[in-house]
Amino acid sequence: MQRRHLIAGGLAAAALPSLALAQGIEKTKVSIAVGGKNLFYYLPLTVAEQLGYFKQEGLDLTIVDFAGGSRALQAVVGGSADIVSGAFEHTVNMQFKGQPMRAFVLQGLAPQIVLGINPKTMPNFKSVADLKGKKIGVTAPGSSTNVLANFVLAKAGLKPSDVSFVGVGASNGAVAAMRSGQIDAISNLDPVISLLQRSGDLKIVTDTRIVSEAEQVFGGPMPAGCLYCPQPFLDKNPNTAQAITNAMVRASKWIQQAGPGDIIRLVPEAYLLGDRAVYIDGFLAAQKALSPDGRFPLKGPDTAFRALASVDAKLGAAQLDLNAVYTNNFVQKANAKYPKG
Repeated sequence: MQRRHLIAGGLAAAALPSLALAQGIEKTKVSIAVGGKNLFYYLPLTVAEQLGYFKQEGLDLTIVDFAGGSRALQAVVGGSADIVSGAFEHTVNMQFKGQPMRAFVLQGLAPQIVLGINPKTMPNFKSVADLKGKKIGVTAPGSSTNVLANFVLAKAGLKPSDVSFVGVGASNGAVAAMRSGQIDAISNLDPVISLLQRSGDLKIVTDTRIVSEAEQVFGGPMPAGCLYCPQPFLDKNPNTAQAITNAMVRASKWIQQAGPGDIIRLVPEAYLLGDRAVYIDGFLAAQKALSPDGRFPLKGPDTAFRALASVDAKLGAAQLDLNAVYTNNFVQKANAKYPKG
């Protein structure tokens, strides 16, 4: 891993654009595709939008919501959106597929994904191995919720083909699927998880809302929600990317100082899933797992690579340039401009 970083260092640095802001924003109208906008996983994006931070940076931003991160990624690959608000590990996977993407501002320090079983359909559950032959609900096939489930299954000696994955989204549909017994387990995020937990419809197996548990599961810091895009977008629009990063960093700092009441007043009513108390529980569980400043941990790409390699032998054998899947350059400038948010 270290050798790969060292070899790639010079190339990655050369690929980074000049961030001189004197020339102004190259592209004021920008579209961001997100997989489950209501999730705490993407709370900085919602906060930046609701508080008007994007507009203050001179941007006319459109946010398009999809059922999961893999669908949001497809939108950018297909050219219908500029940027993905999604899971960091997609940048590693896309480089492996020959479609380089670069993450430029972090939203989550930990995946915040919870894998839990349905106590109604699996009352005698004892270990992850019991999931063989069962149905597991994920936000969308191929999304980060699917990746986490694969990773946990692999540790128990199970292959992805040993279970059936079902796309259930990240809202009321996911809750209904568990309560009706359509699925035997779920890999999802808050507020869905807190709602199911409070009603007794979920028994937690793995909880990566807790940063220390996430690092234990993955063997290191595992970057989660972030903004990423094709490298050419950053090359052509460095000032636009900087403006977006400025807004996101301000939002992340605001969240760290916010109380539950501040969040309740800010987010759209639909985010609450009909239960404010549950949403508050979810926020308190997620707050420490959100990035305080948008910076990517230096060992994060290695962790993401190992997680993906554990379920994809071909990717694990590939020689990837892990320095090229992220940059902290924009974030460093944003923190210098807005030290207090």
